[in-house]
Amino acid sequence: MASRSRLETVVSVFVTVHPHELPGLLHAFTCFFFLLGAYFVVLPLRDEGAISLGLGSLPGLFMASLLLTLFAAPASTYIFSLPHLSKSKALMLIHRFFGASLVLFFVLYSGLSITSSSYFATDSLKWAFPQDATEEIDAPERKSIHSRGLEDLGWYYISLRISFYLWVSLMNLVTISATWARVIDLMNSESGSRLFGFVGAGATLGQLCGSLLAVAMARLGPFLLLFSALLMELAARFSVGIGQDEYHESQELSIRSVTCNQSMESHSETADKTPSFMKHKFSAMLEGLQLILASTYLLHVCCFLWLTAVVSSFFYFQKTTVVAAVVANALDRRRMFAQVNSFTAVFILIGQLSLTGQILTTAGVTTAICAAPVVAFANMTAIAIWPTWIVVAISETLRKVLNYVLTRPGKEVLFTVVTRDEKYKAKVCIDVLVQRLGDAAAAGIYKILQGSPNKGPSTVALCALPVCFAWFGAAFSLGRRQARLANSHAISS
Repeated sequence: MASRSRLETVVSVFVTVHPHELPGLLHAFTCFFFLLGAYFVVLPLRDEGAISLGLGSLPGLFMASLLLTLFAAPASTYIFSLPHLSKSKALMLIHRFFGASLVLFFVLYSGLSITSSSYFATDSLKWAFPQDATEEIDAPERKSIHSRGLEDLGWYYISLRISFYLWVSLMNLVTISATWARVIDLMNSESGSRLFGFVGAGATLGQLCGSLLAVAMARLGPFLLLFSALLMELAARFSVGIGQDEYHESQELSIRSVTCNQSMESHSETADKTPSFMKHKFSAMLEGLQLILASTYLLHVCCFLWLTAVVSSFFYFQKTTVVAAVVANALDRRRMFAQVNSFTAVFILIGQLSLTGQILTTAGVTTAICAAPVVAFANMTAIAIWPTWIVVAISETLRKVLNYVLTRPGKEVLFTVVTRDEKYKAKVCIDVLVQRLGDAAAAGIYKILQGSPNKGPSTVALCALPVCFAWFGAAFSLGRRQARLANSHAISS
């Protein structure tokens, strides 16, 4: 009890927390710490691998991510629909599945030493085997990243880099969305406004530590995958405790009741048809999509998040284009990505611990989610006028800080006013599928712009300005609607 009292005192310095909320809050904080640490340890490998394939391949990678997501989103929904599997265990299995996949990718990366023969594959082996990392190839022998084609690379190298990029992107979306779904299930709009900033601070601290580790151990290359897998296992263990407070028993009884009702409903709906496990499985996988289509509020959320993803992808394309032009060496690119992530995480962490809770509870969700479009419009205008690396770096930093300090916690508060089924099934589909639809739309626009005579960061920025206007309109109306729903729920309870 004494240690719990001390923990409550420490946490209370940053956020107002009630005694019964403390265990779940600390487990959520720690789970997100390990989860984001695992992601940011391997993120520089993913981004550098995408650049090594050539900037022209980025739109194709985004489209491939969409196709992969079309299968993954219903599958993750199905896991949460299993009648004999609690939500905590389902979340743990998701984390362990992706952790095991990182170990598999390490094994596959080891195969590069056998199958790769081209220069570019050899270049990748420099960071796979640190003892060769100091060897350099003369600059004239390097092809321009912008003009490099996939035909210049070995099939194993291409397949592995593409697969790794797609899988790490999917891992980030699914694991984070599923964990937030579990956290949101235990909170309402009021407690979410108070505590989501602190939960997000755990994710940011993980980003900071993961990025610093990626900088310090950049030469280890694929061996970082094993360390990332270990962090995913730790995230899985702490995820089990997110719902273990004094309300845990009632939560588990509620889970059993909900899943039992779902099973009875599924049986009644198919009573006049041939009973089939595969039919039930397919129906459960599509249930998240059905919940979205049946709710105008969730469709409004989808519109807001789709516009968010489009603008974010525009920034990503600009960042990778500028970095590829400024830094030619693969190891230096990984270090630069990791350093920028570390620098940004410091400001995000300070903001989440000191500002998020106060702004969400006083100014409200509408202000939190409307701030991002306003800052994005200013950033895009600055990039259109001064398309330099410094301006892009500053804009990217401002965008990320605002996103994680205000927009991301505000987005999670949006789901506190929906039903329990919608939190677990519809939310995962929205976070994963809508994100990829936005990425794909931005990739298509970017590819068209790359084929125009006036291609460049300025052109992309100008095209994003109308999107920022639409994004602000969607955010404002959605925030007002969430506030009305939260008030009605508070009155009814």
